[in-house]
This record gives sequence, structure tokens and C-alpha cells, in this order.
Amino acid sequence: MQWSKLLSSSRLVEDPNIPDAGRTVFEKDFDKIIFSSSFRRLKDKTQVFSLVENDYIRSRLSHSLEASCVGRTLGTLVGSEIIKRHTQELQDFQARDFGDIVAAACLAHDIGNPPFGHAGEDAIQEWFKSDKAENILSLLSAPQQADFKSFEGNAQGFRILTELEKPANTLGVQFTCATLATFTKYPREAGINNKAFDSYNANLNNKSTKKHGFFQAEKDLFARLANEVGLIARNNTVAWWCRHPLTFLVEAADDICYHIVDLEDGLQMGNITYEDASALLQDILAGEKLDNLSSDRKANIKYLRAKAIHKLITEVKQVFLDCEPNFLDVTLDSPLTSEIASGNKLKEIIDITRKNVYESCEVVEVKVAGYEVIGGLLEEFITAIAESSLSKSYLIKKLIPNFREDADIYTKVLQITDYIAGMTDSFAVSLFKKIKGISLPRGGRY
Repeated sequence: MQWSKLLSSSRLVEDPNIPDAGRTVFEKDFDKIIFSSSFRRLKDKTQVFSLVENDYIRSRLSHSLEASCVGRTLGTLVGSEIIKRHTQELQDFQARDFGDIVAAACLAHDIGNPPFGHAGEDAIQEWFKSDKAENILSLLSAPQQADFKSFEGNAQGFRILTELEKPANTLGVQFTCATLATFTKYPREAGINNKAFDSYNANLNNKSTKKHGFFQAEKDLFARLANEVGLIARNNTVAWWCRHPLTFLVEAADDICYHIVDLEDGLQMGNITYEDASALLQDILAGEKLDNLSSDRKANIKYLRAKAIHKLITEVKQVFLDCEPNFLDVTLDSPLTSEIASGNKLKEIIDITRKNVYESCEVVEVKVAGYEVIGGLLEEFITAIAESSLSKSYLIKKLIPNFREDADIYTKVLQITDYIAGMTDSFAVSLFKKIKGISLPRGGRY
């Protein structure tokens, strides 16, 4: 792969890239995400703890903003060195271009997540695998069925960025190919039945195949994108490509943020002790001078968190630069955080947060509630398009904006998952109660 193609500023529609004296095309990508309604709704979507009254705890919105800050730093640091290595090829680029691309992709990396975080994804998958979905799925092709049985927030995110946030005017919200490709952590379709793929995916170190990154509806769109930026196809019979090199920085920024800040949030919620959190962070910082510790425990954790993130950024940057040739010839597909010196220490943090935070009573209770809410909403809406029920058809017409009744069945199901996945946690709970007659409607939308 070549950096000059990987950093393509072209778009998937004919858009003249109108010059803007105040912003580069990649900065525009970042700003478009900030102003999108899908991004704003992340403020009420689960990061780890859902529907909490403690306003210190991070939501998907604050996590995405933090990840974008780390991503911008990583991209800029890496870009500065990459440009020096490829001076002739990259003479029209600046280090900030790398930073802006990674920051925009980080900002959007969770934009497709449904309510209740990964529990929401699981709930959608399980409902479509149940007997309740059998009749509707029988009308779809096997690849289309796989889209729903393996429903993915990453694929929903790609759909949002390329389709759902776009107004009727095709010159509306359009992102550069570099940003879209960098955003796509899993550049393959769902439901691949291929020996070469199965063999590759069996290797636990190969991360890019563990999920899928686009639905059948956007399959051709991604193929165009991959061709534009020069992603290498890994197989000629299925939709499966290598990752964009900068995607590894997006993944690392996400990993750094949630590994470290989930520890901090777990402490704030009382699931992790100060002694454990402090020891784990200081373990990452072994050998560094820590001269700002005091008797203020909260201040100490903030200080250690900031120092730990800085050190991890430095380690990730160096590993990426050391492995740059391997990314370009697609011989490396493992997360950068597993390759850095602090990789094992991060794993210790994951182990303790999984035990004490992700499996805590309040988190599990919300997951169970999420299954009930998401499953209940899917049953109501999917039944409405499968049956000629006047009341349920009216429900769809009233609630789902611009629902296309003349669309094929696959598109109709997509419109429903678009609607439900786009809900906030609070709105999903509120609508579920209203539909089930648990509470009376007061009007308003999510």
C-alpha cells in the first residue's frame, strides 16, 4: 500500500472539495461528526455504567472525545516521522493531516453503538437468532441474514457515516475516503464461509476479522472506498480487505482510553479500591519519577491516569513506526497495545476491571434490562412489517421518520435496526414502557 493513496481526500460522491481557508478537508471530517445528531446521542449511551446518576462517570460521548484527543496525538507524532521517511511521496501532506484523520475516526468509532453498549449488540443478535425472527429472516438471503444475526455497531457506524447522516442532497454530509477507511476496524462482510478466511480468523492475533465492518447494503460502497485508498483484498471470492494502517492507531487510542479510564470510573463507583487502582497505574509507570502524589486520593488517580496515558502513547507511537513496513505489506494484524512494553500490564488492568467492574451487580442488571428492552422493541417493530396489523403499522409510521413502505424486506428491517440502534438508553427504556403500556406517553422523541 502507498501512503499517498491511503491519505486520499476524495469522497464517494462527486464533491469538488470546496477550499476553506480555515480548515483542511480532514478537519472538516472531524467537525461534521461533532455536529451530527448521531454523535450527540452518545451522551446518553452506555460506556460501562448505564443510566447512572453519578455525572463523573463517562458516557460514550465523553469516551469518544477522550479517544479522539489521544488519537490526534498519536496520529500527529506518527505522521511527523512518516513524512520524513517518504518526503517525495508525501510532500503535499503535513503531520497534522495524520492527526486529524485519526482524531475524526476516533471521534466516530462508537457512533453506531446501540443502547446499552455491547449488551445492546448482543440483544439484537440474540433476537434475530431466536425463533421469533425465523419468519422474517426466511425472506432474506444468507448474507443479509448474517448482517442481523451478527449485528455490529461498527457496521452500523459505517452505515451512519455513509448513508444515514446524509441529507437528500448528495453534496451534503460526505467524509473523505481516508477518514472512512481509517474508521473501519473490521473491513469485511458478515457470514463469510471460506476456508482461507476461517484459517486466518482462527489466529487470535489477527484482529481485523473478529467482527464485520459493513452491511450488505454498503458492501459495494466499501469496495469503492477500498479501491480508492488502495486497501489490499485478502480474497477474491468474498468481501474482505486488509486494514488501513492508521486504523491500528484508532484501535490503540480506544484501548488506551477505556483500559485506563474504566479503572478510574470503577474506583469512582466503588468497584475498585484506591490501593488497587493506584498500584496498577504505578506499575505502568515503573521507573518514572512520580513527584506530585499527595494525600488527595482523587487527585493522585487523575495524575497517575494522565501520566500512564502519556507513557502508553509514547510506546504505541514507537511500535507503529518500527512496524510501518509490516502495515504497508499487510503482514501484521495484531493490536498495537499487545505489542508494546506495557502490554502485559494493560492485561492485568483488563482482568481486574472485568472481574470487579464489568461483572458487577449494577452492570449485569443493566445488561439484563437492556436485553428485555431491545428484544421487546424489535419484536414490536419487526412484527409490524411481518403482519398486517393496523395498530403496529401505525406505530412504525408515527415513530420511524421517512419509513419506506415500498422498500424490499431487507431494507425495511434495516430501517428498524437503524431506528433502534440510534436510540439513547433513556429513550429506549421510555419507548419500551409506553409501547408495553407501563407508562403513558408525554410526547417528544429521542
